Parts: sequence; C-alpha cells; structure tokens
Amino acid sequence: MSNEILKSLYERKSVRIFTEEEITDEDKKRILEAALQAPSAGCQLLYTILDITNESKKEKLAILCDNQLFMAKAKMMLVFCADCQKWLSFYEEAGLKPRNPGVGDLLLAVEDALIAAQNAVTAAESLGIGSCYIGDVMENAEEMKTLLQLPKYVYPACLLIFGHPTKQQKERKKPERFLASDIVCENVYQEKSGTQIREMFSEKTGAKSYDEWMEAFWRRKYESDFSREMNRSMEVYLRDFR
Repeated sequence: MSNEILKSLYERKSVRIFTEEEITDEDKKRILEAALQAPSAGCQLLYTILDITNESKKEKLAILCDNQLFMAKAKMMLVFCADCQKWLSFYEEAGLKPRNPGVGDLLLAVEDALIAAQNAVTAAESLGIGSCYIGDVMENAEEMKTLLQLPKYVYPACLLIFGHPTKQQKERKKPERFLASDIVCENVYQEKSGTQIREMFSEKTGAKSYDEWMEAFWRRKYESDFSREMNRSMEVYLRDFR
C-alpha cells in the first residue's frame, strides 16, 4: 500500500507488551500536539488530557481498570477526559451565568475527547510507538474521581497507554475486521436477518459453531462483572448532568 497514512491505519493494532525503550520527550510532544490538531465542536476542545507520570498512580489505575497490570509498565499513559467544566469557568470569568451542562453537552465532549485520542494513536503509530485503548477507566467511578481529582463536570472518556512494541507484538496478527458491507448501510439503518448475521461471522468463530462462540462472547463481555460495573459507574457520572 503506497499511501503511508492508510498503511499505518491498516497495520495498527493494540499493543500490551512494551520494550524498555523510553519514549523521547520530542516524540511525546509530537503525540500530544497531534491530538490537539483533531477536529473539535466549535473549536472548543471539550477535553482535558491527563498525563499520568506518577508510578504509584499508574499502578492504582491498572488495578482499578480491571486489574490489567501490564498498564503500569507502559512508557506513557494519557487519560482523555470529556471536560464540560472548563467552559463554565471561561463564561463565569466573563461575568456570565451559564446553565448547568446536560447529557448532550457530555456526549459532545466525549466525541471531542475520543477524536483527539485517535489522533494521538495515529501519530504514535507513525513514530513506531504502539498504543492500547483502556476503556475500563470509566469504571469504579467514585475511586476514579478521587484518584484523578475530577471536578463535577469532567468524565474520563478513555485511557491510552503507549510504548515501543516488542518483536512478538509487532509480529502478532491483527484481529480481522468485518467487511465494509457488514457495517455500512446506505441512507438508513438496515436490520440484518439471521442468515446475514451468521454469514457475517462465518469465518470468525474458529472450531466453534456460531451459537457456541456467541454464547462464550456474551458471557465474557456483555454479561461480565466489568460490564455491569461500567453501567453502574456511568449512572454515577451521569448524575451530575441531570
């Protein structure tokens, strides 16, 4: 593939094991500056990036994020927070009396935060630096809010870890994606029939039948303890936006 950006997007995969090589200050700056180049609603940059450099805090986050201890070994850790608080401060500084943020404001800020995060991931990949999204940062709301000292209208949308991938991680096969025809609908949402669903998964369940594979996935993901905690924690975060 001759287009380097497309090549990078196709080759990028989650990296969870890193070498001991440090990320240089220059590369870290490039990644952060690239994040800021992302499109943003009204150019408001409705997010704040927490650069986690304290080793004790990294270890605590690894435990809170479903005990994923490999996180603490990452050479760089960033938390992208949807930030509906800072513009309240900007407005109040001008003597204005802004309304309290609502759920729509939160979702807009989450969009901004995640777009910026993906810019950081893409920039890192171009520099030979691996990354992994850690969605579990939205769990354990009370402890996360305390650990990260999050104000009332700030929500940790995602956490990213970065580092130079090991040889094994570089050579590890990237999980196959679905076909565009499985995901893209023209003009309107189109429900898939049972036959279409089974065809979609026909080469993705290995030695298991569709039903066996789906039940195992359902138990591991949708019915998992971490999924239930995620939903409980979101109820906690959403209280501030109602």
